[in-house]
Amino acid sequence: MSYCNHIRFLPKNHPYRKKKFTSSRLRNKAPSCPTIPKGTEVAEQLLSVVNNFGKGRKKRSRDEEEDSMWKKKSVFFSLPYWEVLVVRHNLDVMHVEKNVCESIINTLLDCKGKSKDHYQSRLDLQDMGIMPQLHPYEEDNITRLPPATYTLSKSEKKLFCKRLFDLKLPYGYSSKISNCVDVEKHKLTGLKSHDCHVLMQQLLAIAIRGIMEEGPRVAILRLSKLFYGLCQHVVDKEEIVQLELEAAEILCKLEDYFPPSFFDPMIHLVVHLP
Repeated sequence: MSYCNHIRFLPKNHPYRKKKFTSSRLRNKAPSCPTIPKGTEVAEQLLSVVNNFGKGRKKRSRDEEEDSMWKKKSVFFSLPYWEVLVVRHNLDVMHVEKNVCESIINTLLDCKGKSKDHYQSRLDLQDMGIMPQLHPYEEDNITRLPPATYTLSKSEKKLFCKRLFDLKLPYGYSSKISNCVDVEKHKLTGLKSHDCHVLMQQLLAIAIRGIMEEGPRVAILRLSKLFYGLCQHVVDKEEIVQLELEAAEILCKLEDYFPPSFFDPMIHLVVHLP
């Protein structure tokens, strides 16, 4: 499942919209930001939903058309005050930050089974007719994947891991990151939530300095700065509004370089954090 087209979360007069949609006709047809339904509206949609638990329930087939997008009704809607709550859910920033950090690191280091950039994702690009420079091609009866702007060479991967391995941090700042770094195999394992918290906000900027093209590197650095702004002890209301706009801009920038398979639900949740 891929969540792309984050341009809908930008204002209609945003310069990025004018850059992507050159004519006013296309800008008028561009998707707009979805409205958040009220609790009473959701409760009305859930009136006809029946929860069928156990082995006897039937799985919904892909071709089967459903009148409602809801699969089940949450037990919280049985509470009399639930549908009038302004905030009915809460996102764990540390959990989202950990998954985003792991997705970025595994994709940059091209970790087998964990990278978001693989052969199937390149075939998806070919089927969608986007990013032709990343489409797979045949050469000497071998299928080859052209390097992307964020692709690191073996020497760059080693430098990336070496920088994290040689870091000397103050006592109590974080756990020993070098224990999680394998310089020879070019991968990071055993990262805890706080390790990813420190990596995403502080250390990732050091690790990718000068080893990647400017476009994706700047987008990742802006994402690191976004998480740093969200995790401050005191955040003004004006800063939250600015961070909300910044999150949408960052995801739009990432869409220019990374394939749609990169934008899983956790990456998409970044736009809803501010």
